[in-house]
Amino acid sequence: MSQWFVLALAMAASCGVVLTITVLKQRRIGEDDDPSETPDVIEYMTMMVGVVYAIVLGLAIAGVWEARTAAEDTVQAEAQALHEVSARARAYPAPVRERIRTDVNAYVSHVVKKEWKVMADKGELTPRGTDLLAKVRADVTDYHPRNDFEGQSYQPLIDQVAVADGARYARNGAAGSTLPSMVWFGLVAGGAITIGVIFTLQIRRSGRELLMAGLFSALIAFLLFLVWDFDSPFRHGITASSGPFIDLFPHV
Repeated sequence: MSQWFVLALAMAASCGVVLTITVLKQRRIGEDDDPSETPDVIEYMTMMVGVVYAIVLGLAIAGVWEARTAAEDTVQAEAQALHEVSARARAYPAPVRERIRTDVNAYVSHVVKKEWKVMADKGELTPRGTDLLAKVRADVTDYHPRNDFEGQSYQPLIDQVAVADGARYARNGAAGSTLPSMVWFGLVAGGAITIGVIFTLQIRRSGRELLMAGLFSALIAFLLFLVWDFDSPFRHGITASSGPFIDLFPHV
């Protein structure tokens, strides 16, 4: 059973239960009932709709902002790990050292110049980047240290390559959308309902009321745009940049 069908069924059932209870209760009201003595609940319902939607919208903004921050930390961790690999390779002989640094530079150059654009356009990484990082791993793991000095650098180099590989995998997970389609449906539908309840109140055509209604609608639209902009850390306007790679590898 589709989750959308379950959602539609649950919403229809809840609305049906409320309407049925209201109709049955209305039929049992006597002729001597005075509606003016009953508090008008429409204002309380309007307030509760706004409060609930504000909570949901705030959680969505916090979630996408946290995802964007995590994406930036992932990029920083990957760049720093590769920088450590390039620096720690100093303990190895010149041919091995140069091969490791050349492959690291090739990987960083590919990430900055080509893979970043692919992430922005398609939300995925490139097979070429995976192959280049695997080559760096092979350069490090295939070398057999000749003495204790080189042996002390061997395991830290392997650990740093593993950190870079893990950060790359995390970057792949952050390249797409953060919020599922179900959440987006709730945000858009909730925004429409929240704006719609304005019309349930007795809003007159005074300039002050029209201005406040317009600003309220514009605020919800801005917050939804903010969620959309932060939703994909590498694809939309305010993105996580490749700055850490450029800062640590300025020559590439």
